[in-house]
Amino acid sequence: MKNILLSILLLVVLFSIGCKRQDIKPNNNDQENTIETVSFSDEPSIRVDSESEEELKTVYFAFDKSELTQDSLETLKENAAYLMRNNRSNVVVEGHTDNRGTIEYNLSLGQRRALKVKEYYVQLGILPNRIATISYGKEKPVDLENNEVSWLRNRRAVTKVLESKR
Repeated sequence: MKNILLSILLLVVLFSIGCKRQDIKPNNNDQENTIETVSFSDEPSIRVDSESEEELKTVYFAFDKSELTQDSLETLKENAAYLMRNNRSNVVVEGHTDNRGTIEYNLSLGQRRALKVKEYYVQLGILPNRIATISYGKEKPVDLENNEVSWLRNRRAVTKVLESKR
């Protein structure tokens, strides 16, 4: 299972390095489809299974948004304080979405969410090379129901501690 996950991650990294991706926003009856360009930056590679690693506090997002709320900013400050105290720890920020929308769109939205969290950590003084990002889109829900409460719980960014540098 680890080899499969690493292979998938490697393919995603290889695909995203140096390329731009265009995403079509979900179709709303009263809005036109718009195209948005997302740039993927160089990211540290993820070389461990993040499933079993320590998890910091999770932040949540509004539907189809990647902006951080005031509550999210406070939560991320607490996470950053932990990272400052444990300055040998690397993290991965996982971006997630609810189950509405296409796979491609949700992967892009999850990546924007993860990058927003990373950007804020960097503003708070965490070195960017300590933070990797990955998007799971709608592939790893924490709640399988189809209602507003479930969708809110799934629209999240999770920060996981990966390893300690020696």
